[in-house]
Amino acid sequence: MSEKKQIARAAGVLGLATIVSRIMGMVRDMAVSRFFGAGLQTDAFFAAFQIPNMLRRFFAEGALTSAFVPTFSEWHSQRSPEEARELANVCFTLLTIVMAGVTLAGVLLAPGIVSVMFPGFRADPTKFGLTVFLNRLMFPYIFFISLLALCMGILNTVRHFFTPAISTVFLNVSMILCAWLLRDRFAVPITALAVGVLMGGVLQLLLQVPVLYRKGFPLRVRFDLHHPAVRRIALLMGPSVFGVGVYYLNITVGNILASLLPEGSVSYLYYAQRLFEFPQGIFTVSVAQAVLPSLSRQAAAGDMDAFRESLVFGLRLTLFVTIPATVGLMVCATPIFSLLFMGGEFDYAQAANAGIALFYYAIGLSLVALVRVLVPAFYALKDTRTPVMVAFVAFIMNAVASLILMKPLAHGGLALASSLSALANMGLLLVLLRRKIGPFGGRALVRSGMKVLAASLPMALAVRWMVALIDWSLPGEKMLKGGVLLGAVGVGIVLFLAAAALLRSEETRELAAQLRRRFAR
Repeated sequence: MSEKKQIARAAGVLGLATIVSRIMGMVRDMAVSRFFGAGLQTDAFFAAFQIPNMLRRFFAEGALTSAFVPTFSEWHSQRSPEEARELANVCFTLLTIVMAGVTLAGVLLAPGIVSVMFPGFRADPTKFGLTVFLNRLMFPYIFFISLLALCMGILNTVRHFFTPAISTVFLNVSMILCAWLLRDRFAVPITALAVGVLMGGVLQLLLQVPVLYRKGFPLRVRFDLHHPAVRRIALLMGPSVFGVGVYYLNITVGNILASLLPEGSVSYLYYAQRLFEFPQGIFTVSVAQAVLPSLSRQAAAGDMDAFRESLVFGLRLTLFVTIPATVGLMVCATPIFSLLFMGGEFDYAQAANAGIALFYYAIGLSLVALVRVLVPAFYALKDTRTPVMVAFVAFIMNAVASLILMKPLAHGGLALASSLSALANMGLLLVLLRRKIGPFGGRALVRSGMKVLAASLPMALAVRWMVALIDWSLPGEKMLKGGVLLGAVGVGIVLFLAAAALLRSEETRELAAQLRRRFAR
């Protein structure tokens, strides 16, 4: 099977598993909004969850994956199976020790961490105290999820993608069930959600163990600080924390500043981020995870022509999905919140405020997606310095833009600043990667992106007209709202694919060819 087909197939498997997970995540957020709305308790929970979740994104899914997968891929392909198993067990043992220390420190230092991360909460002792309590309860989540990330790296290297991708369903189900069944059993009902987070992390990790065993990687205790690959992984991980995680660091800065805005702002940003990450999780992360093992093998083999081909293929796939998704989210931001979240403790004013944040986040959807594919390309080339330098520039730009825009646009300005930062990050990475590996089809990539953008315009007009047919501020009317929104999405997809076919988009032809082969089989 060609590398392109393997990448597309892996991305498809990951995308399918992630669709199920993201749907459950949406159900989870709908349950949270119905049970708890957007106010003091949700601000405290989302702030408390943000801290271990930020570490997950920086460390587990970011630095650890980007440093471990290229090294382990090289070890797995060029060494014996016994040596690959030994490396996996050494890394698992050392990571367990490190993350146990990190978790203990996080629990002990929770008041200081919350004070620094959310300074606006100090003015309200009730909110501050609740945030500290919830943070201490949920901090062990980073321990389990970091070990999960290592297991995911091992399984992805041996081209098993489904189980790690589907595992987040267990987190979502755990949170939903705990919120539903346990909220009345606590003096502060939202404590049930924190319990659900902790239980979900345990379940996610346990799901990987039997699959690792079947794939020839039974987990064993193996302590060896002097293993030759461990030092390489550690050296790659340090810079990777900042290089991969700049987008999430920008979100963190946004949440810090949101704590200074009116009550509910932290919750509006959280709900918007969740919807923003829906297409990211379904496709962008899938492409990034699918393309990284291929890029790592090709870089290790010195096959730069294949490296460039795999990279540009991943970038084109990303643009083909994220550009229409960007347009759709911008047009349907408030209607989506009205349909999915409005009701119970979540009213239309809150839906509109969350919709504003989603609109501005959506502007940066394709930009963030491209960064998620470009940064691992640098790490596959063992270059950790360049993404860090670029990320620092983007971080400074986000901080300055946030301070400028938060006054006129409130929480919407913080979301817009994140998108502007992603633009700077993506542009610099493209330029510097071209200098590093030479031309890799930039003109063709721009041409492909322009075709996708042009194909998205008739879709945008049709969807905008359809969603304007009803009043989204009306309470209830879920069947009517759902019918209109689903109809608009369906019409939009058909118009987009038709326009893309008329414009002779290469991605459309490849999609049609894959469907023909699938039906032929």
